[in-house]
Amino acid sequence: MHGHVRAQEGDITGAGEEGIELATDVKPNTYIEPYRVNVTQKHDIDDEEDEAVWQKQKTYTSRYGNFTWPRREQVAVVEGNITIGGLMMVHERSDSIVCGKVMPQGGIQATEAMLFTLDRINSDPTLKIPGVKLGARIKDDCDRDTYGLEQAVDFVRGSINNIGGSKYECDEESPEVIAGVVGASSSVTSIQVANLLKLFRIPQVSFFSTSPVLSDSNRYPYFMRTIPSDKNQADAMIALVKHFNWTYVSVVYEESSYGQWGFEEVKDRLLQNDICLAMSDKLKKDSGVAAEGAYDDVVKRLKQKSNARGVIVFGSDQEVGELMKAIKRAGMTGHFRWIGSDGWGGRTIVFKDGNQPMVEGAVTVQPFAQPIEGFEDYFLNLTPENNQRNPWFIEYWEDYFRCKYKDSLPTPFNAKYNTSCRGDEMQTKQNGYVAEAQLQYVSDATLAFAVALKRMHQDVCGGNPGLCAEMDPVPGQKLKKYLRESKFTGLSGVPFEFLPNGDGVPSYRILNFRRVPRRPEEFEWVTVGEFRDGELKINNSEIRFTLEETMPMSACSKPCKADEAIIYVSKTKCCWSCVKCYTYQYITANGEECKECPYGTRPSEKKDRCLPIPEEYLRYNSGIAITAMAISTIGIIATSYIIIVFIKYKDTPVVKASGRELSFVLLIGILMCYALTFLLVAKPTDIICGSQRIGVGFCFSICYAAVLTKTNRIARIFRSGKRTAKRPKFISPKSQLIICASVVAVQIIIGAIWLVLRPPKSTYHFPTREENQLVCESAIGPQYIIGFMYPIVLIMVCTFYAFLTRRIPEAFNESKHIGFTMYTTCIIWLAFVPIYFSTANNIEIRLATMCFSISLSGTVLLACMFTPKLYIIILHPERNIRQSMMSGKLTSKTNNSNSARMDSGTQSDAEMEMCERLKTSCSISSGLSTKSTCGTQTLSNGTGTTISTQTLNSIGLQFACEFDDMDVQL
Repeated sequence: MHGHVRAQEGDITGAGEEGIELATDVKPNTYIEPYRVNVTQKHDIDDEEDEAVWQKQKTYTSRYGNFTWPRREQVAVVEGNITIGGLMMVHERSDSIVCGKVMPQGGIQATEAMLFTLDRINSDPTLKIPGVKLGARIKDDCDRDTYGLEQAVDFVRGSINNIGGSKYECDEESPEVIAGVVGASSSVTSIQVANLLKLFRIPQVSFFSTSPVLSDSNRYPYFMRTIPSDKNQADAMIALVKHFNWTYVSVVYEESSYGQWGFEEVKDRLLQNDICLAMSDKLKKDSGVAAEGAYDDVVKRLKQKSNARGVIVFGSDQEVGELMKAIKRAGMTGHFRWIGSDGWGGRTIVFKDGNQPMVEGAVTVQPFAQPIEGFEDYFLNLTPENNQRNPWFIEYWEDYFRCKYKDSLPTPFNAKYNTSCRGDEMQTKQNGYVAEAQLQYVSDATLAFAVALKRMHQDVCGGNPGLCAEMDPVPGQKLKKYLRESKFTGLSGVPFEFLPNGDGVPSYRILNFRRVPRRPEEFEWVTVGEFRDGELKINNSEIRFTLEETMPMSACSKPCKADEAIIYVSKTKCCWSCVKCYTYQYITANGEECKECPYGTRPSEKKDRCLPIPEEYLRYNSGIAITAMAISTIGIIATSYIIIVFIKYKDTPVVKASGRELSFVLLIGILMCYALTFLLVAKPTDIICGSQRIGVGFCFSICYAAVLTKTNRIARIFRSGKRTAKRPKFISPKSQLIICASVVAVQIIIGAIWLVLRPPKSTYHFPTREENQLVCESAIGPQYIIGFMYPIVLIMVCTFYAFLTRRIPEAFNESKHIGFTMYTTCIIWLAFVPIYFSTANNIEIRLATMCFSISLSGTVLLACMFTPKLYIIILHPERNIRQSMMSGKLTSKTNNSNSARMDSGTQSDAEMEMCERLKTSCSISSGLSTKSTCGTQTLSNGTGTTISTQTLNSIGLQFACEFDDMDVQL
């Protein structure tokens, strides 16, 4: 065959595998003359294994009696004006011969689906081109790429004219022009055929080829497919792995473009999703059919990674069927759980020959497809008698019913059938018929050509009946354009269109191979979910791996317990060991490390995070707080009562003699001491903490400032009386209040500086890992001692003054009460300080100790300073009077006898106090002796302390020489 041929960039050059001799070094857009295509029976095969296959063909197919095998001349023919080629996987591959047994589902049913669709097209005016019949020439590729390529050469013989402008004569009868090709089934065959057909600009639409490499429109410009790419199938398979929570899987794939590219896609997605690949192995295909030993070796390697119970199998049904037999031989039935590709999912050949228990539980991905309307009835009613156009149907019939059909040609397989077919056999679902689930894609591929041709006819030929010159023959380049733009609703009722790269729209259903409920000896493929738009939807209740097991584990190592962290064995993080975390440790988000929970928190039950320990603080309803508040409440009531009494009897001698102003200051301080308890047991806040810090020092400062002022005045009075007759300064009530306020002001300044330098705040204290105490920061360390330091100094000074005034006349025995008060207070505080420091780990006890110590100090002040006065005021009111001054005169040593009577209305409270204390009598029953009854007098208490009238005059008092016999023991 000679002719002018315009070469295209990317055209095949060099020697073809099946004896196609092509010109080499062809430049784009140049004419080649002559262009020779010699098709011979000689096979230039470089691969040694392929050579062995062809040698076996010669050995086994040269003669079986009076026939050769395979019969390359067998073609299913539908006559028409436009012819479409078909390349079907009618026979399975075989290692001993080129073509094996007939394939019922992917072969015969797929062939009949194409023929059925052609019948519908030619009988439907909406699909048929007016005056034009669509025909077909369908050939068998035997699932072998080299053989399929040889068969495809017949499709290009008549297309030489289709790529050049000139006509030429062929050495043999000129075959008809093929407008396009439907097929092939396997990806490896489709790749070889696509490389051939693109040279002759013949569009190709595959229905089962899913290899991602075929998505490259630049490399395969005339290739399209109705089925989605394995790139999307890999997404669905990984979604299943994640759904089952498998982290460690093996992959077995067939040695073909379909398997290898599928494996690459799966491997990439495993890596992206942090799923470990335990091992990968391939099943022999391109180099021939593997022996049993090869499959046994694959199973042995799977057993070495037995923890990887999940196995992804990317292969075709024939290879997977042999793998299942090897599983049975190895005694591993039921151990592995399979995730399968569309190459074997839903197929019967996989579980033939007793393979069902090995396949049981398999979950496979299959492109979503609906049954072709009317096809099942059509197919079940076919017989060898009414189906003469399919040359392989008798083989199928003999294989289906295991009988020898009358007058059938001999094959390597029907010779073993001793039974003759009766002729009245019928296929039924009960006697073994299983429909191929993906026939929709065969029908859509055929229908795509019909739709594209009709649209082209309308555009090019104006829709006129018959073919115009522009479509005789059909230009492949234009047809490709119309094919890519095809949109239609298929015979299955599912809308179809090609993606921009020529792929089918990705949509998958999920199948599960399981036992039939209530009939455990039978098995079936059941749809359990779908994968669409990248989302997996699956019904877990429908999935059955075995009758007992629902969801197996596939991981290198067993999951660690809730309190264990993962220590990975290698960087791949596939295998790990478990390390137990300690009591107060939690496991980090990645599960790889035990970390200590911060203080105040403890690990959750699952040890996945730290939870706060419920905060503790001295609550109002606790026993200690109730006791402390009860004591304080009693003290507040008692103090309030005394204040009321003193207010009521403020003008009586006893109240006046005690120094009213300082007494009220002291009572207010005592009241604050009792009230402080309620602050100390309150829930800590920043304000509460600041109030506590100021309060502990302030209330004591008020109390002991008043006591200090009292003792200081008494000491100064008697010390001054010994030295001078002048009245001491600053002993008036106003002066005493100023002195007291000045003393308290020091504490206020200390507190203010403390607040500025270290602002108060509430915080959490953790005496132990199980405790989380909400406390004031000052309560944790010795900071409260800062607030107590100044009051302690006041206590020490008061005690010192009390000691100095211990020997004054008994009439001034309030100093003795002060002394007793201060001695007792010192004992309380000497006990409090060590208790305070020893309770650093128990803030509740520390605060309770403070409450009791402060209340006790206030109680001592209240009892010692005010109980004697209250005793006289309430129980002995008759003693709460001032004896009238005697009319006698008090004379001086100079015999100046000036009579002076002191009117009570003109005396100051200080003078009144001294008057009341120094009883205007020369004779005192407590032991004072009178040395003279008139003139200058000296009073003695028997201890060496004398008080002269000069002392009395020094404070502005002149007393009569005669006193009442009134005992004023204050």
